[in-house]
Amino acid sequence: MTIQEHQAWIKQFYEERNWYRFNPLIRMNFLTEEMGELSQVVRTIELGRDHPGEHKATAEELRNHLKEELCDVFDQTLILCSKYDLDPAEVFQYGEDKLKRRFNSEA
Repeated sequence: MTIQEHQAWIKQFYEERNWYRFNPLIRMNFLTEEMGELSQVVRTIELGRDHPGEHKATAEELRNHLKEELCDVFDQTLILCSKYDLDPAEVFQYGEDKLKRRFNSEA
C-alpha cells in the first residue's frame, strides 16, 4: 500500500462516518490529542509506567500500542493534507529538499 492509497482510504473512511467535515483548525486539536497519546506510549517504553491499577503491558503490547498511536498521528496528518489538497509525497519531498538546502547536503 502506498501513502497515497492509504490517504484515499482514510479520507473515504472519515467521509462515511461524517468525520471529514471538521475544519483544519478542529483537526489540529485531534492531531494534538493523538500526539499526547503517542507521547505517553513512548514515555512508557522509554521510562516505564508505575501506575496502580494499570495492566503492566508486555513488550509486544507496547510495540502494538506504539504502532497504533503512530498511525493515528499519520492519519490526522493525511487528513490535513487532504483538506489542503496536498500529496503527501510532495510534502515529504519538500521537507527533504529543505533539509538538503539548509545543510548543504546531497545525501
